[in-house]
Amino acid sequence: MSTSSTFTHETKDGLFAQVKTTNHEQVVFCNDNATGLRAIIAIHNTVLGPGLGGTRMWNYASEAEALNDVLRLSRGMTYKAAISGLNLGGAKAVIIGDANQHKSEALMRKFGRFVENLNGKYITAEDVGTTTKDMEYVNMETDSVVGLPESMGGGGDPSPVTAYGTFMGMKASAKKAYGSDSLKGKKVAIQGIGKVGMHLVELVRNDGGIVSVSDINSASLNHAATEYGATVLNGDDIYSADVDIFAPCALGAILNTENINSLKCDIIAGAANNQLANEEEHGMLIKEKGLLYAPDFLINAGGLINVYSEYIGYNRENAMRDTEKIYDTTVKIYDLADAQNIHTQKAATLLAQKRIDDMLGVHSTF
Repeated sequence: MSTSSTFTHETKDGLFAQVKTTNHEQVVFCNDNATGLRAIIAIHNTVLGPGLGGTRMWNYASEAEALNDVLRLSRGMTYKAAISGLNLGGAKAVIIGDANQHKSEALMRKFGRFVENLNGKYITAEDVGTTTKDMEYVNMETDSVVGLPESMGGGGDPSPVTAYGTFMGMKASAKKAYGSDSLKGKKVAIQGIGKVGMHLVELVRNDGGIVSVSDINSASLNHAATEYGATVLNGDDIYSADVDIFAPCALGAILNTENINSLKCDIIAGAANNQLANEEEHGMLIKEKGLLYAPDFLINAGGLINVYSEYIGYNRENAMRDTEKIYDTTVKIYDLADAQNIHTQKAATLLAQKRIDDMLGVHSTF
C-alpha cells in the first residue's frame, strides 16, 4: 500500500506553522510499506519554473529532523536557482533510511512513482546517499529526473562542476581579501572530502594552495594525503586551524557561535548547503569578525547549473561556462553587502528574491 499526503493550506497544526514560516508551496509525505519507503518532497517556490533539487537519503535521528532538513534544503534551492539566473524553482526530497542497508531498486522506483504523480512540478536528481544508478531506477517511472549517466544522454556526476563553482567563489573571495585571486601559497582547510570536496582539493592544489582536510572517512583522508599532499586534521580542530580559507563541504548548519569565534581564517567559502545555523545571527557575527563569507547557495550552484543544462539539452562546455559566472556574482554580492552595510548572506538573498519578485510581476501581467 502506498500513500501520499499533500499539504497546500494553513491549519492550526504545528507542522503547518513551520511550513508557513518557510513559505513553502507544497509538502508531500510518501510512504510505501512494501518497499519501506519513507520520503518527504518539499516544493518551496515555482515562480521561475519547476522545482528542481536532489533526493538525499540519510538515516535521520527523527522524522522531525528529516522535515527540517528538507525544508531548509528546498528553500536554498529556490535562491540557488534564482541567483544563478536559471529558469527553475526550488525543491528537494529526502528519503529516511541508511543508503547502505535500506536502498533497493524497488524503493527507488516507488519513489519515482511519487515524483511522477506531481506532474512535472518537481524534478529530482542525485544527492547525498543517492547515485546516478539510483536516478536510472527513478527514470524508469518518471521523466522528471536529471543527473542521469552520460551513456543515457545525461550530464553524469555533477560533483566536478559543483567543485568548480565553489573554486570560482573561493577565488573571487581571495581577490576581495588579498587583491589577487591566485591561491598560490594560501592555506585552505577543507572540511568534508566526499565527491565534491575531493575535486575541490585537486583544484586548490593545482592553483598552488596548501591544503589541510578533515573527514570521517579514513580512506578519503589517506587518498588526499597521498595524492595531493594534504595535511590531515582531527575533527573539530579544523575550526581553529591557522589557515587563510575555511571551506565547509560536509553537512549543513555547522557554522554556529562557538566555532565561528574559533575561526582564524579570513575567508569562508565551501560547498556545503545551509552552512549558517542561523542565517541572520551568524551572518552578522561573521561580518562583525571581519571575515568574508561566500554564500553557500551561490558558490555551490555548479551542480544545479550542470543538471539544468541537462534539462534543457546537455552541453558540458555551456555548463562550465555558466558556472564560471559564479566568480562575477560573488564579487557583486561583496559589493552589494558593502554598499548596504549588510552581511553577505542577506545580500545574496536580496538579489535572488529580487529576481523572483521581478519574474512574478512578468508572469502576472496577463
